[in-house]
Amino acid sequence: MTDERLEMPRGALELLVLKGLARGAHHGYGLARWIERRSDGVLLIEEGSLYPAVHRLERKGLIEAEWGVTDTGRRAKYYTLTDDGRRELRERTRRWNKLTGGVAAVLSARGAGGSA
Repeated sequence: MTDERLEMPRGALELLVLKGLARGAHHGYGLARWIERRSDGVLLIEEGSLYPAVHRLERKGLIEAEWGVTDTGRRAKYYTLTDDGRRELRERTRRWNKLTGGVAAVLSARGAGGSA
């Protein structure tokens, strides 16, 4: 893979955080590593991006935080989805799939000005 930096569309990181928390409680570092693994290393989430997104979701009441202890014995905040967060994840996923489906359709267009 090249070292090309891709800019994530607005709101995409929040969607990925919600999806990660749908699997259960995570601390911030664990969320970032989960996203990295699931994207085969394409998405590298830095703390400077992750925590502002997490705090926005928390302020909106979509996730909750509770202190816990990591596998290595360190204290960390663990985040979980609220019921509103689960509903928001479903709605954002629906909109994301509609958007990316539309973009894919345009990019795959052939003929009359449609070829790349």
